[in-house]
Amino acid sequence: MGQDIDPFRAITISKRAHELKEEGRRILHMEFGQPSTPAPKAAIARSHEVLDTDPMGYWESQPLKARICQHYKDMYGVDITPGRIVITNGASPALVLALATAFSPGDRIAFARPGYVAYRNTVRALNFEGVEIPCGEDTRYQISAAALDALDPVPQGVIIASPANPTGTIIPAAELAAIAEVAKAKGIRIISDEIYHGLSFGPEIHSMLEYAPDAYIVNSFSKYFSMAPWRLGWLVSPPDMARRTGAYIGNLFLTAPSLSQHAGLAAMDAREELEGHVEVYRRNRELMLEALPKLGLEKIAPPDGAFYIYADVSRYTDDSLAFCLKLLEETGVATAPGVDFDPVDGNRFMRFSFALSTPQIEEAIERLVPWFGALEVRHSHL
Repeated sequence: MGQDIDPFRAITISKRAHELKEEGRRILHMEFGQPSTPAPKAAIARSHEVLDTDPMGYWESQPLKARICQHYKDMYGVDITPGRIVITNGASPALVLALATAFSPGDRIAFARPGYVAYRNTVRALNFEGVEIPCGEDTRYQISAAALDALDPVPQGVIIASPANPTGTIIPAAELAAIAEVAKAKGIRIISDEIYHGLSFGPEIHSMLEYAPDAYIVNSFSKYFSMAPWRLGWLVSPPDMARRTGAYIGNLFLTAPSLSQHAGLAAMDAREELEGHVEVYRRNRELMLEALPKLGLEKIAPPDGAFYIYADVSRYTDDSLAFCLKLLEETGVATAPGVDFDPVDGNRFMRFSFALSTPQIEEAIERLVPWFGALEVRHSHL
């Protein structure tokens, strides 16, 4: 029998935000990690061409798989074969494929807390046991090799994310290598969620494939490539799991959308346009970091990459969901409650996404500053 899982509470926020929009309110959406920019121009142009000339069907693009392999060679110096690539309907099915093919019911899968809500819930839905590793300021809200090594009993798997959601923190190369060493020594299978690769504001981003060639790698066109609604991603399988993941994708999901695969191939060569988006996020990040002290939010995770700021709001609330709903109702700014990412301490955190246009960020700040300024500080925080 399947397991009950918690809802994604940011969806509750977003649903209410859209209701308010239908009532005529101007809403600023900072609740999801969803770029406000469209797909690259070349991807859209290629889509029009395909729609006019190709009836399409179930299909897995061999040119796209080859281009992804070239991407790993160019970006990380890693050689992989197209046979290890599975094209998926976004990163979420890729995560399901990795978990379903690598582990057996009851296996223990470790991941960071705070961390992406779907790690906990997907692990549980597939009848695995989640092992949450509490991560705080001392490890920059990231899993460390020491924390993984200290787990007893040893988990069968670990999910890492760098840059991470909700914090945007990046794991340095030396720490990734150390995590890989611990995993190899203890027989822990690694799933590395790399959907925010390409979105860094300083620190270099490394793929786990550089240190653990047998890791599963989850990636997506939703974030850097600005193609969230196209539902396109990929999974790099370990060599010994390539046949199994191929069989699973065919039976569970058939194929990714053919049109999206054509568009994705074109998007991979639209680097100049995409790097322009990163510069927008960089400016948005600077504006948010400048504004946070004015909101009374001085304790944040260091946002090295992605497009998030995870902030401690305990001076104002111990119910982040109610706090975010109140903020939405009174300002029209939608944000994500920390309880999605941390069921233990997330009641005192919230997440801002700055994947909007810069004018929208400026407008959001204009609304947030007076609203936060009018709040009363909780005495229990003093």
